[in-house]
Amino acid sequence: MKTTIDLPDDLLHRAKVVAAQRKTTLKELVQAGLDWVLRSDTETADRPAALARLQKGLRLGGRPLTRDQAHERL
Repeated sequence: MKTTIDLPDDLLHRAKVVAAQRKTTLKELVQAGLDWVLRSDTETADRPAALARLQKGLRLGGRPLTRDQAHERL
């Protein structure tokens, strides 16, 4: 689907330069950027759950190591 967007001249120029450096088109560069932003929003929604899992930790059984054991100072 075609659409029209207004971009500042400097941004458009920089985007064209980057597209040329990557040997791609401006269209593909914009599509990749939009895809990245949209994926990032989805991943952001999962961050609180991921943080909660990290804070909870893993229970692997056994006892925690002492400082000397952790640093192999037996």
